[in-house]
Amino acid sequence: MAVNASAVKELRERTGAGMLDCKKALEETNGDIDKAVDVLREKGLSAAANKAGRAATEGTVESYIHAGGRIGVLVEINCETDFVGKTDQFKNFARDIAMHIAAASPLYVRREEVPAEVVEKEKEILKAQALNEGKPEKIVEKMVEGRVNKYYEENCLLEQSFVKDPDKTISQLLNEKISTIGENISIRRFARFELGEGLEKKVDNFVEEVMAQVK
Repeated sequence: MAVNASAVKELRERTGAGMLDCKKALEETNGDIDKAVDVLREKGLSAAANKAGRAATEGTVESYIHAGGRIGVLVEINCETDFVGKTDQFKNFARDIAMHIAAASPLYVRREEVPAEVVEKEKEILKAQALNEGKPEKIVEKMVEGRVNKYYEENCLLEQSFVKDPDKTISQLLNEKISTIGENISIRRFARFELGEGLEKKVDNFVEEVMAQVK
């Protein structure tokens, strides 16, 4: 199929791979950019993939405090050198991630961190829900798998849609920064504090409040 030049440009920006490699990957995936990213990574052609194994022990601990001190976030983001850790581009990325955590309230950084017992409990609940909906048992397992993936998307930081640009995930945003900055970058850990968390209180839309602050 004919490949759109803008798609090639976007894929190159996201992966750092060569123009020809990007064009071939898009042709192979019928223009699907997300699948093309995976193809390039599998072939080791993505700059982000090539840098992923390099040690990242520098970086920053960024903070974000929601207006009035109602929500606070600390996030550790690592890079390879102290020089990059002090650049405005890296610091702005760290601020965006801290702000996103405040708004989206993830529970884990990546799906591998979700305890096995939590996953199994979710599967049991989701299976019971599917059966109660009257779904045939032969398709329940596929439904449960899909809903578990939805759980990851909602609760794992790297799989969440970026609140400032919902068309891309945090993982995609991270890979873009790796390709642009030229160093391995890792979101290592975070802590999110919400005033009165666990206590009975009025329910607010923190996503809207946080986004209102950054507009």
